[in-house]
Amino acid sequence: MQPSRDISRLIEIMAALRNPVGGCAWDLEQDFRSIRNYTIEEAYEVADAIEREDFADLREELGDLLLQPIFHAQMAKEAGHFDIGDVVYAITEKLIRRHPHVFGDVVADGASDAQDRWEAIKVKERAAKAERKGDAEPSVLDDVPQVLPALARAEKLTKRAAKVGFDWPDLPAVRAKIEEELAEVAEVENAGDHGAIEEEIGDLLFAVANLARKAGVDPEAALRNANSKFTRRFHYVEARCREDDIDPADAGLERLDGYWNEIRARDKA
Repeated sequence: MQPSRDISRLIEIMAALRNPVGGCAWDLEQDFRSIRNYTIEEAYEVADAIEREDFADLREELGDLLLQPIFHAQMAKEAGHFDIGDVVYAITEKLIRRHPHVFGDVVADGASDAQDRWEAIKVKERAAKAERKGDAEPSVLDDVPQVLPALARAEKLTKRAAKVGFDWPDLPAVRAKIEEELAEVAEVENAGDHGAIEEEIGDLLFAVANLARKAGVDPEAALRNANSKFTRRFHYVEARCREDDIDPADAGLERLDGYWNEIRARDKA
């Protein structure tokens, strides 16, 4: 079998890997649960390549990510649930349905109006899904995935709630809430109740996610950038320790902080 630019070849390869006769033992052992973490990891690797603006890596990582729905669809086909054609039909139908201003006779006045129409259609879809499942009433929080990173899920939950008016009026109000939550963390710290400390820190992080949303910032991206900045700066601290021929563990906080301030000042300059 030869590689190809045609996606049908990828489907054929996946079917061959899952074939009990002559297939791959590892691929045959997998199920939906066993590969779900790979699906998530591949999405993160795509995001990483984008942030690094490495388009050679992006091409490869998109291929790895594309394999995941093909893999899931192959297993679903074997179990009689659906196949990749059903997946493609579902997403094409959804895109057409959610873009009546492109594929229908509705007129959208700019990107904001198009987004509002998209959201209104999603509300109707959630109601229909709830009815199919026998739920009495749909919630605006339906379909916010549990498996999202906690910070990203906090931002998405509050964004949904804000659509029905459940939101702070402005940034100062959110900052006041953060100060309140920080004070509550300090209060439970003194009591020494670990469970209470965890709860209050969770409330604090949730409030910070709200602050990011109100400021128009993606909290997950902001924290990733902060992680990258910390990593880069700490590498500098380690390099300075090597220059001074001292182990970081023996350097002491004052010296380490001095190195840290060097790179901070350099960044600001």
